[in-house]
Amino acid sequence: MSSTTTLDTIAAAGASLRAGTTTARELVEAGLAAIDAGNARVNAFITVDADGARAAADAADAERTRGIDRGPLHGIPYSLKDLVDVAGVVTTAGSRVLDDRVPTTDAVIVTRLREAGAICLGRTNLHEFAMGTTSEDSAFGPVHHPVDPSRSAGGSSGGSAAAVATGMGLASIGTDTGGSVRIPAAVCGMVGLKPTYGEIPTDGVVPLSTSLDHVGPIARTVQDCAWMFAILAAVAPRTIEPRDPRALTLVRPGGYFDALVETPVRHAVDRAIARLQAAGVVVKPGTIAGTDAITKAYLPLVVAEAADWHAPYLETRADRYTPPVLDRIRLGKTTLAVDYLAARRMQGVLAGYVDAALAGADALVLPAVPIVAPPLGATDVRLDPSSDTTLPIRSAMLRLTQLFNLTGHPAISIPVPVDGLPVGLQIVGRRGRTMDLLAVAAACERVLAS
Repeated sequence: MSSTTTLDTIAAAGASLRAGTTTARELVEAGLAAIDAGNARVNAFITVDADGARAAADAADAERTRGIDRGPLHGIPYSLKDLVDVAGVVTTAGSRVLDDRVPTTDAVIVTRLREAGAICLGRTNLHEFAMGTTSEDSAFGPVHHPVDPSRSAGGSSGGSAAAVATGMGLASIGTDTGGSVRIPAAVCGMVGLKPTYGEIPTDGVVPLSTSLDHVGPIARTVQDCAWMFAILAAVAPRTIEPRDPRALTLVRPGGYFDALVETPVRHAVDRAIARLQAAGVVVKPGTIAGTDAITKAYLPLVVAEAADWHAPYLETRADRYTPPVLDRIRLGKTTLAVDYLAARRMQGVLAGYVDAALAGADALVLPAVPIVAPPLGATDVRLDPSSDTTLPIRSAMLRLTQLFNLTGHPAISIPVPVDGLPVGLQIVGRRGRTMDLLAVAAACERVLAS
């Protein structure tokens, strides 16, 4: 592979593999070299499987010489959030609690990726048990932002986003319970997809909240995420045909979704939407009802379901958790059954409200995260420059994403042009229509890149 050739997307790497101008082994070596050069700076990886990746690459190259092509991920190096089971390997979940938990079977998604010929470079760092938005409460140290190491890479899939942003593989698999794929993708300038709830199996993934957990890819482009999604969801991979911008109608929700947005994010999103409108996209103002119920529904589900899964470990290994995560999990032990059941009912109500907001439109469009990547160690942020009111960092970062975990709608964050730290534009589609959402996002991506 020529040192002047840039193969930073699955599409480019796949074309080069098929043309015979690079090999899977060269792609893997490039990813491993990037890990060697940058992991001490960003702390994206917990473990690296260099030997396994090289062996898999050699096997992929041997298959290709025999005319075997397993599809768009054949020979493509990726990473895996260390929340996903691989047989015979400890799944840490970013914690010392699971030091001796060695699964005997692969997660379903690992099997699907392996059968597609994708090559895992290793396991990425995360906020402990996926229970945070900054990836700094980890037994393996915080993940650092790829642009500014004094800042958070977002979470909980921070290691996954930082890995892709620094060339440590061409994609990564994360999980998203309240925004944990879209948040780090947004603040690191990557594309992050949360599909419709249930489209990608979570079997073999350490749960946070079974009612809200999603698996999703992080990559550099919408097309790359589309190929990853297809393999993960066991649907036929296909090249996404971007929608004609002149035939698109998007709704930009106001009120709750526009009230507290940091100035750099607001300006970047406003400019992005203006570019979309200049390309012919119709962007209409809209509202989503029931926003006062989002946190009331979200919190009981997350903490109660987390406390249920962690119950055996809380009895015997409480001292191994990071204190902030332990406090959140213990909160679930005090959740009343009536509050949990009310939250489950509210999920359906909120889903109906989002459906109503989508009526007559192709998608919703709004910021993915209302702030840029916060400094590591920060606890609060002031979103309104005219007010002294602050929000906890965690609440601020979840504010614009968690509704769509409650409702199950597919949502994607794509980067927008910025002068400073990365900002993500969130696009939300109809339930069960993730491929349609990807076509809308591809259209927006093309306009914003022009």
